[in-house]
Amino acid sequence: MAGIASVIKLREAGIDDVTVFEKADEVGGTWRENTYPGIACDVPSHLYSYSFAPNPDWSHTFSPGPEIQEYFRGVARREGVYERTRFGEEVTALEWADGRWTLATGTGFRDTYDVVIAATGVLHHPNLPDLPGLDTFAGAAFHSARWDHTVALEGRRVGVIGTGSSAVQITGALVDRVGHLDLFQRTPQWIMPVDNTPYDEAQREAFRTDPALMRQARDGLSRAFADHFANAVIDADSPAMALIEEACRAHLETVAADPVLREKLRPDYRAACKRLIASDNFYDAIQRPNASLVTEAIERIEPAGVRTADGELHELDVLVLATGFRVDRFLRPTEVRGRDGIRLDDVWKDRPSAHLALAVPGFPNLFLLNGPNGPVGNFSLIDVAELQLGYTIQLLDLLWAGAESVEPTPEAAEAFEQARVEATKGTVWVTGCRSWYLDDRGIPAAWPWSIDHFREVMQAPDLSQYRVAGAEVGAGA
Repeated sequence: MAGIASVIKLREAGIDDVTVFEKADEVGGTWRENTYPGIACDVPSHLYSYSFAPNPDWSHTFSPGPEIQEYFRGVARREGVYERTRFGEEVTALEWADGRWTLATGTGFRDTYDVVIAATGVLHHPNLPDLPGLDTFAGAAFHSARWDHTVALEGRRVGVIGTGSSAVQITGALVDRVGHLDLFQRTPQWIMPVDNTPYDEAQREAFRTDPALMRQARDGLSRAFADHFANAVIDADSPAMALIEEACRAHLETVAADPVLREKLRPDYRAACKRLIASDNFYDAIQRPNASLVTEAIERIEPAGVRTADGELHELDVLVLATGFRVDRFLRPTEVRGRDGIRLDDVWKDRPSAHLALAVPGFPNLFLLNGPNGPVGNFSLIDVAELQLGYTIQLLDLLWAGAESVEPTPEAAEAFEQARVEATKGTVWVTGCRSWYLDDRGIPAAWPWSIDHFREVMQAPDLSQYRVAGAEVGAGA
């Protein structure tokens, strides 16, 4: 998503000598790789789309994954992104020397570049659980992000490990297809009810014929999403957060026929402490006669199925690992060496960080879209990428004006990180749960301020926070 946007926005800024390296054979990122049944975005579609490429033909408020992937493919085709992309070229190494980046790929390709933009995404590297005996399972087993569509599911016994967004979506999509579904829950999740009524043809035609209506819809969704969710979670005591919790509690009460099941589904932490899940069918699905919620800990995987700590063997034909992603990878495992040979792996040995979630001291002319500690938890990542691109292009203007390189100062990066850590103390993410937002210190690896603050920061770089080599610059942009 961010790589496609980069080509387009760079060209708009007059920067046309751009090459995209893509290790796969198609565009789309997470929407290319995640094809599991029920996949959809939890950000409204008219908001989860480029500001410069509105789509009047979204089928739903929260559209399914294949539709989102086709949207990205269509934008890439129309905007000439394919022609600038080298597919099947995984970047294995980046090295800064003599004022340029030397880039190497797994095919043996090497060349030098003035600037590198890492649009490598966050939810990308599957997190595989360390379960004893996993490799002994006799049936089909795969991660949700590596769905095997050759495996028949109709009438089969299917187990799903995990209760995050992917598992919830898979459960809702599969329960009517399979013979029996076991959902293995380590931690219950709060589920936010959503109304995902389809757009009818009259609505889509109105969007097609009236661009102003499209802009109005996007702007309205953006403001509502910010006010009622994105900004709520950064203030654990806000009235908006209280409304979210009330809605989640009321939604759980719809599990009315089985009080025991309802209590198994009830979290012991606050709503949105973990990433809030949106679903209109999960509670209905998990109450079906052919669905079971398994809350006993998994002891091991056996050829016939999953053995839990109570000794029971849950016999299965198919095992789905909906166990999330390694969210601390970013552009790794690429070997990155910056100024004076410093290794990014060494700089990030404790945890990844980046100034304004965008750049790292010691790595000139390297920009990380949706980088570490950015607004991954509560904003549209498309909006984030567009804002960061606008900011980055202003820094690139310094290079075109004669500077040799630009990078944040260590002092600026450290000051940002200290302020960020302090600000996380007021968020709902630190109210008593374990989540993928938290780093090794228990601090949320996320942007703890409002979207309005992020927009303000991204308006223009404060050049006092940057080391600009080869040019005399002032403190303002």
